[in-house]
Amino acid sequence: MRHQGLIRAMPALVLSLFVAAGCSGQVNGHAGSWYAAHDGVMPRGESRIYVCHAFGCARKTPVQFTEKDLRTLRAILARGKASAREERKAIARAIAWSEKRIGPEVGSSADVGGYDLYNAGVPGQMDCIDEATNTTSVLLVAARNGYLRHHEVRVPVARGFFLDGRYPHATAVVAERPGGAAYAVDSWPKANGAPPVIMPLEAWFAARG
Repeated sequence: MRHQGLIRAMPALVLSLFVAAGCSGQVNGHAGSWYAAHDGVMPRGESRIYVCHAFGCARKTPVQFTEKDLRTLRAILARGKASAREERKAIARAIAWSEKRIGPEVGSSADVGGYDLYNAGVPGQMDCIDEATNTTSVLLVAARNGYLRHHEVRVPVARGFFLDGRYPHATAVVAERPGGAAYAVDSWPKANGAPPVIMPLEAWFAARG
């Protein structure tokens, strides 16, 4: 049955990843373009997100952050107020916290990190399109509430076309402000609740994995 789910999910997965590859040069674009291209839903207001799962944003589950959740998110990010470097560390902790918070509600607590096509189409499991979208949504909520001091949220990007020997892969992006360097915030390689990989975007584009 898992193999049948994989077969059913493959066309949509491949299509979504090739579409994502077209975004690789649009790091300066508006994040809304990503949601429109991948059947996602942007956060509503300052506290409601729509969590993508089942690969390629096939399923979307609304999650409402409570006032307590927002206080927790603010406190985590406030630990990075000293510098952009410290804020990136705080962003990693915030995304890890958000995945643990969201997991029981969405059914993603056991989400497997990395390349895992056997779970394609399985509710609660996430591919890189889901992960890039969800991480961006949490970061947008943080930005809208004024919790980010040193970074702004950019549109997710993608790398790899199969033909260059790499699988397509996508990531959320933040950039130092004003006009500073861009960084990948890549939660896909890690299991649910683990801190994402944060690295200079140029290095992320050059990576082979």
